Amino acid sequence: MIDRARLESIVAEAGRIALGRWPGHGHALKSWEKQPGSPVCEADLAVDAFLKRELGALLPSAGWLSEETVDAPERLDGGLIWLVDPVDGTRDFIRGRDGWAVSVALVSAGRPLIGILAAPARGEFWHSEAGRGSWRNGQRLVASNRTALPGARVPADAVPQIDADLVPVSRPNSIALRMAMVAADEADLVATLRWGYEWDIGAAALIAREAGAAVTDVFGQPLGYNKRDPRAFGVLVSSPAIHGAAIERLAGRAREIAAGG
Repeated sequence: MIDRARLESIVAEAGRIALGRWPGHGHALKSWEKQPGSPVCEADLAVDAFLKRELGALLPSAGWLSEETVDAPERLDGGLIWLVDPVDGTRDFIRGRDGWAVSVALVSAGRPLIGILAAPARGEFWHSEAGRGSWRNGQRLVASNRTALPGARVPADAVPQIDADLVPVSRPNSIALRMAMVAADEADLVATLRWGYEWDIGAAALIAREAGAAVTDVFGQPLGYNKRDPRAFGVLVSSPAIHGAAIERLAGRAREIAAGG
């Protein structure tokens, strides 16, 4: 169906384009806010334009849904769609930190078939294909198999008192990279209690699932893609054995926040 080597080459090149504008290497960067609290920079737009052109040429039948492109309703008409976040973790990118990644997923009938993350500032390239496992830099990934929620590693700068039994570990700004940490057994649990978008999670959700992690929304329901409204409330990625306990712990908080948003 698709030239996988060519696809990986395209995403790797997108990573290099972003890296060439990254302040962490001393490059000057123009950035601004699309709306209050939502930063964007010239690298987002450059990577988005490159991927739209190259992925469109690679698979002309696929639609397009990206953080940096005006949504086109015709994407709902076909079975295939590219789901793209050109720079996930823009805050880290702008600050010269390495917690960002280019995220690309190919979705068919609402389910990811291929997921790729290019994180060149960290020297990482992640990829996964449905039914075929997940890999980082050529190494097969096996997700966390933790069996108890207390003591679970969570990517966070700090944990609230109510979750004081969890253990904070290094937190990249990119939600995709945080989810991938569970796939790589570098974290046991990642949860968001906020509204986000499909492009934030599509590639990483497949990478985590194919590595053996449990992946749902924060209420324990399956994630869906290429919906008319591309928003999603919450994501929960964890070792399978603690998934139910995490849902139970977070359910009340999640319902309260979702009701207000």
